[in-house]
Amino acid sequence: MPTWLAAGLWGLLAGGALVIGAAIAWNVNVSQRVVAGIMAFGSGVLISALSFDLVDEAIAIGGLAPTLGGFLAGALVYVSANQVLAARGARHRKRSENQQADASEPGSGTAIAVGALLDGVPESVVLGISLIGGHGVGLPVLAAIFLSNLPEGLSSAAGMKKSGRSARYVFGVWIGIAIMTGLAGMAGFLLLQGATPEVIAAITAVAAGAILAMIADTMLPEAFEGTHMYSGLITTLGFALALTVSRM
Repeated sequence: MPTWLAAGLWGLLAGGALVIGAAIAWNVNVSQRVVAGIMAFGSGVLISALSFDLVDEAIAIGGLAPTLGGFLAGALVYVSANQVLAARGARHRKRSENQQADASEPGSGTAIAVGALLDGVPESVVLGISLIGGHGVGLPVLAAIFLSNLPEGLSSAAGMKKSGRSARYVFGVWIGIAIMTGLAGMAGFLLLQGATPEVIAAITAVAAGAILAMIADTMLPEAFEGTHMYSGLITTLGFALALTVSRM
């Protein structure tokens, strides 16, 4: 199988967890406390992956300066784009209760869909990058993205359902995002072949910075809302599991 195609399929697999999570939320009445606990766990998994498998690897490849620059740029771009989308109704797109914009609010559906894409693309680009040089896909990163996408899809779809979104809209969004994450993984491989170590380090760090900003802006608020004092412990457990997987 061509490596560019494998990169796309790995990205599609990671994004497919969003669809699985959405299907669970649509068909099963999952309590907010359970959703929040899963979200906290997924946050810890992602924090571990970006710490030890993205930022650390980027520094090893290209040095501290391009990694730090990319990391800060990724966070800045994400926060700026997120502010624009929040003003259009996507501020609470990952919340599981009634915080999401109502389906009757003009433009909010598009903003939520674009916001979901903003959340998912950086992760898949990293998967594509991990295949450059003939190495296999970064399994710890793949596992972390999959395990974090599951609660993301679950929480967001639960909120969409309560805000009056149709099944056609909800699954259209998540299937579309899954396809786009596959294309993002493919693009990460194709566009960065032959790039210098410094460029690869910077792009990897951009994705890591965007992921960290996403966790703080959209995942941890939902986690704390439902689990309160336990959110820190659950997040730590997710971090510990991902760290263990990455070192096995």
